Amino acid sequence: MTDLKFEDCLARLEQIVAALEAGNLPLEDSLKVFEEGVSLARHCAKYLDDAERRIELLAKDESGATTTRPLTWEEEER
Repeated sequence: MTDLKFEDCLARLEQIVAALEAGNLPLEDSLKVFEEGVSLARHCAKYLDDAERRIELLAKDESGATTTRPLTWEEEER
């Protein structure tokens, strides 16, 4: 599962949620897709945690302190 992209995991999670919400699956199948969903959710959470750490590294100033600042979008020059 480590080679799955975040977007692919999220899309599969959405499919699982839709299938479970529909309520048409037999109990055993529901349990199997639920287990898959939990695994995918954990993978997504780990991916987001790793992304957050990468962003924090990029946001450190010269002294190594993490700084926060509002995100601003610059107008594209036309």
